[in-house]
Amino acid sequence: MEQKTIKLGRYRHFKGNEYEVIGVATHSETLELMVIYRPLYGAGTIWVRPAVMWNETIERDGKSQQRFEYIGEVKPKSNEL
Repeated sequence: MEQKTIKLGRYRHFKGNEYEVIGVATHSETLELMVIYRPLYGAGTIWVRPAVMWNETIERDGKSQQRFEYIGEVKPKSNEL
């Protein structure tokens, strides 16, 4: 299976919350691609998830959908301009 490119930016999880992908890294032992991201709510803790899982199509309520959907670039906060 070909790996789909993961863009940096804003994504919506199938449950509704939004996240920012800040990078893609390679696991040092397995060479597996990992997505580095943070929630755009709460404390903003940094997380990693295997790219294969990030790109998964899941089934919910009888419908197939992407686990994460790209929704655009992250807009800078007004105090970052």
